[in-house]
Amino acid sequence: MYDIKELSKMGQDDLIAIAQKLNISKAKNFSPEELVYEILDEQARQGSLSNEPIKRPLVQRQKKLRIDKSKPTGPAKENPVASENPVKQVKPEAVPVKAEAVKEETPAPKKRGRKPLAVKLAEQATSKDQPVVAEGGESLEQEKSKSEVKVIERAQNPNQKQPQNLQKGGQIQKGPRPQPQQGQQSQQNQQLQPQQNQQQGQPQTQQNAQQGNQQHQHQANKQHQAGQQQNRPNPNPNPNPNPNQTKDNKKHTPVTDEMLSVESVENSMKEQFKKVEFEGTVEATGVLEIMPDGYGFLRSSDYNYLNSPDDIYLSQSQIKLYGLKTGDTLVGEIRPPREGDKYFPLVKVNQINGRSPEFIRDRVPFDFLTPLFPEEKFNITSNGHNNLSTRVVDLFAPIGKGQRGLIVAQPKTGKTVLLKDIANAIAANHPEVYMIVLLIDERPEEVTDMARSVKAEVVASTFDEPAERHVKVANIVLEKAKRLVECGHDVVILLDSITRLARAFNTVQPASGKVLSGGVDANALHKPKRFFGAARNIENGGSLTILATALTDTGSKMDEVIFEEFKGTGNMELQLDRKLANKRIFPAVDVTLSSTRRDDLLFDKETLNRIWILRNYLADMNSVEAMEFMKTRLIRTDNNQEFLISMNGE
Repeated sequence: MYDIKELSKMGQDDLIAIAQKLNISKAKNFSPEELVYEILDEQARQGSLSNEPIKRPLVQRQKKLRIDKSKPTGPAKENPVASENPVKQVKPEAVPVKAEAVKEETPAPKKRGRKPLAVKLAEQATSKDQPVVAEGGESLEQEKSKSEVKVIERAQNPNQKQPQNLQKGGQIQKGPRPQPQQGQQSQQNQQLQPQQNQQQGQPQTQQNAQQGNQQHQHQANKQHQAGQQQNRPNPNPNPNPNPNQTKDNKKHTPVTDEMLSVESVENSMKEQFKKVEFEGTVEATGVLEIMPDGYGFLRSSDYNYLNSPDDIYLSQSQIKLYGLKTGDTLVGEIRPPREGDKYFPLVKVNQINGRSPEFIRDRVPFDFLTPLFPEEKFNITSNGHNNLSTRVVDLFAPIGKGQRGLIVAQPKTGKTVLLKDIANAIAANHPEVYMIVLLIDERPEEVTDMARSVKAEVVASTFDEPAERHVKVANIVLEKAKRLVECGHDVVILLDSITRLARAFNTVQPASGKVLSGGVDANALHKPKRFFGAARNIENGGSLTILATALTDTGSKMDEVIFEEFKGTGNMELQLDRKLANKRIFPAVDVTLSSTRRDDLLFDKETLNRIWILRNYLADMNSVEAMEFMKTRLIRTDNNQEFLISMNGE
């Protein structure tokens, strides 16, 4: 326990250290003077709330009371009258009952709580310098007030046990007194001796002392308020108060009963606020990325599945409980981060990849699913998307669910516009399909245009980003698509472009010592091949369709090598011709070189026969003649079915 004298001598750092030990929040924001009183208040509060016996020695209180009687402490209004410490002090509460002294003692109930701390400051000076006359004058007044208070207390509480602090008063009566007060001293000693004997024989616990103090305190306050309305003479013969005590009382506001009640209300309110939890009020969605340590984060699509402030934390136990993998799309409830947390933690999982958590536990991993040829063709010519580009693609290179298509394009041949038309057509005619447009190493303005014109999720990593970011974005998109396919969903990924993605993988690939022509590492193309090869139609539901663009004739030997590596891996190829684009014939599709493997699974037999006849007719033409022929015939008809039927009349 520290007193005000010891604390006032300490520096700012020592005060902050003591405040932190007492769990005082924001200790560094207080001034040294404020810290002193915060520490004193916290000590008093902890002492009143602890269940342990009071550890402060009784001698300390005896010194305080001797000083009150042995020195003039100023006017009666600055003389302490009521103890606001509910644990220890009872006798000082009963002092101010005398009607004559009540008037000047009005602020005393609020200043009594800190009196024990101020006593030590005045102890040395008063014990040596104060005359006996002032001591006797003040003690006489105190003796009279004490005797009257005890009579009133006995009348109001005849059966109540007196607290231990009353024993101090009896002991202090034995001190030297002036002659005029001997009669009153003997009377008071006679009254206190039986009480002392009773208290010594029956020690009381801290709770009984607290209850007795509170009852005496309320009674003394009531009597004090009644006496304030009467005459208030100042019986103190010393007109000059002790400057140390006056300064101390002005500087410090003691812990009163009202203050303790207010603090208790505030503490209860804080506890109530702490108990309020906002779990389940906010629902969040994200794609899981599991870290090497076992825990994971839900990444937001708003930040292209990279690190962001919206990340949601998942513990290792949650990941094991639900059998989660990287790429799982979770919908769940979160709660605000508590003290010491950095992220919003997930508290409840509602859906995983659009399925219930029970379904996810029994799913088959993607690598063990059975791949098949595409058997269901995407309808890209209905619902207002019956334009020339989609009709040509639907005739010569149909796209099925699970297609692995490669759009081979030279620069400035309109591949981006063609991707937009295909994406919007699939989104409009197949709402059950989840579509992702993945833009790697593209221009920022193209990313904005694609996001605004395509009704699909656009994930992009522009050319000003490092290759590591290209690779990370592509991997998380692929993992997300795989997890959706495992749950039976149809997913479409439109990749622009796979050539730039292969370049990024080649950049981040550690050197193996084997370099192909064009500067391509021998092992660098494995991962982009794995990305492109993930497209497949799954037996018994689910499919992953990937349409990727490959650049040719860019003047780079590396691009040629990459194209050659991917050329034979796809089962659909759409060739774009620069000659058609130069003549402003769009779509610039080379119909003679564009085709789909096993297109007989996508067309019915009659339609397939007519398309073969058409291909046979166009085989002798070059790309410009064939496209001009098709464009003039398709404009005359409303749809492809009508065009195929009209072939008989040609």
